Amino acid sequence: MARWLRPLVGALLLLEGAAALSFLHHRYEELVQALFRVQSQCPYVTRIYSIGRSVEGRHLYVLEFSDYPGIHEPLEPEFKYVGNMHGNEVLGRELLLQLSEFLCEEYRRGNERITRLIHDTRIHIMPSMNPDGYEVAAKQGPDGNGYLTGRNNANGVDLNRNFPDLNTLMYYSREISGPNHHIPLPDNWKSQVEPETLAVIQWISSYNFVLSANLHGGAVVANYPYDKSQDQRFRSHRRTVNTPTPDDKLFQKLAKTYSYAHSWMHRGWNCGDYFADGITNGASWYSLSKGMQDFNYLYTNCFEITLELSCNKFPPEEDLERQWMANREALVAFIEEVHQGIKGMVSDENNNGIAGAVISVQGISHDITSGDMGDYFRLLLPGTYTVTASAEGYQPLTVTTTVGPAAPSLVHFQLKQEVVRKPVERKASGTRMNKALQKKVVPRATRRGTQR
Repeated sequence: MARWLRPLVGALLLLEGAAALSFLHHRYEELVQALFRVQSQCPYVTRIYSIGRSVEGRHLYVLEFSDYPGIHEPLEPEFKYVGNMHGNEVLGRELLLQLSEFLCEEYRRGNERITRLIHDTRIHIMPSMNPDGYEVAAKQGPDGNGYLTGRNNANGVDLNRNFPDLNTLMYYSREISGPNHHIPLPDNWKSQVEPETLAVIQWISSYNFVLSANLHGGAVVANYPYDKSQDQRFRSHRRTVNTPTPDDKLFQKLAKTYSYAHSWMHRGWNCGDYFADGITNGASWYSLSKGMQDFNYLYTNCFEITLELSCNKFPPEEDLERQWMANREALVAFIEEVHQGIKGMVSDENNNGIAGAVISVQGISHDITSGDMGDYFRLLLPGTYTVTASAEGYQPLTVTTTVGPAAPSLVHFQLKQEVVRKPVERKASGTRMNKALQKKVVPRATRRGTQR
């Protein structure tokens, strides 16, 4: 199709509920223009912000959708999509631009489903985490692009092997019954990560993300944690050993939500590989250390999966429209998965929110914590659960709740302060009593002898 016809095709597809962007590859400047164009079209429900810069100084832009952009509303979950982590895996980048335009246009059209999604969810979309690598890959283009050309950032580092290795700490911690969530970072972690990785870590530390996906290419499968096998500490990194998280069934459900909403991912046979239901445990495929999805799960409240979306890492422009139509429903359906499980407020007896309260679910050895306002979000499958909220200085509170298949159950916790005792005063009075008894029963001669 001639390039000059594509804007017309985009306009026609818009009337059918598809995105208005041209199905073209967008270089950095064009990507920025596309994001700001969406923001100008939907100024009341969007915001653009940068989380930092790449090695070569390009902004890592995020487009936010919300009925109150820039504001976290209590009990409204935060969701994120991250694309183009590997610079030469470009389909995710283009799909997220298309998704941004689609959400804006459908909101303007009054689409009830999209309107509800934007009003009930704070959605963050980062089309490119590795803009420097993309520019290297784009210079080669789809025809001359090597398998690794532009994959890494400008320092030659694979960003999906650059996060602090919390898996090893977690495996050791599990052996000694240590913490199962928010594992602390090593002291020297900042010196070991790239600018793009540092920016993302600071980003996900600043927002209480609940659900996420990062978009890759080179296969067609929805991949879920853990990516790193416990056996990797002792054996080759290519060893395949299924390594489930405590939330394995939930992760499988999240992955299937995408794969079955996708036009062909769920069929299993793609790119010469077979994955049942179009999903796989990451370590069962191959073990990967210092990856982003495991880091999200072990360091934050966020449940992240990795979406491999195309056999061709840099598909030609004539394939972009077909890929968008194959992924459009899946991209929206996956965002909607953030609205399941339980959520609520953790507060004190004066209804002040308690930040950092720990939410534990009996039988699942992975906790989450409440956000700055005291609200929490715990993704769960339908069922009945025993849930405990605890915070330092407060008495823990345990409740039993049932989760349905639709909207999340609302479960609030109001914690009472612990009773503060004064053992120091009792100890002092006890000491005085002991001295009095000594004076009464110990003979004078003995007392003199002890003083000698």
